[in-house]
Amino acid sequence: MSVVLLSGNKVHTSGDLPKIGDQAKDFELTATDMSTKTLADFKGHQLIILTFLSVDTSTCSAELREFNKSATAFKNTKVLCVSRDLPFTQDRFCGAEGIDNVVMLSDFKSGAFAKSYGIEMIDGPLQGLPSRNVIIIDEEGKIQYTQQVPEVSHEPDYADVLDVL
Repeated sequence: MSVVLLSGNKVHTSGDLPKIGDQAKDFELTATDMSTKTLADFKGHQLIILTFLSVDTSTCSAELREFNKSATAFKNTKVLCVSRDLPFTQDRFCGAEGIDNVVMLSDFKSGAFAKSYGIEMIDGPLQGLPSRNVIIIDEEGKIQYTQQVPEVSHEPDYADVLDVL
């Protein structure tokens, strides 16, 4: 179990992020077209997985805009953005913001992704939502990098992520 901060208050997560070198866990997430996406759908690509509270917060939307800009700079890389927002909300947000270089995926059905990756907040006012994280998975499906943002209202360390890529 990890501890993150929400406006300075401690919040526990359901576990710990996967370890570097571990095989990435499979998942089932819902795309904006309501199709189901799994890890196998992205086989052969390096993945940057962003998890966050909601596209309707200023920090999350700033993070999405930043990664949308940098997504095209890396060959054979997909940026997957995971929240519990409804796929319709994600689609509306991306359309309004002109975000089209990332793949929006929703964990709205069960929160199983957040639970299996150890990032679901299990107490506090946002219980059930994922904490803010960056997970990089290489082309062979191995965890290459993780970053759990200590204060969920802050943006990730972009420079650290970009250095890894």
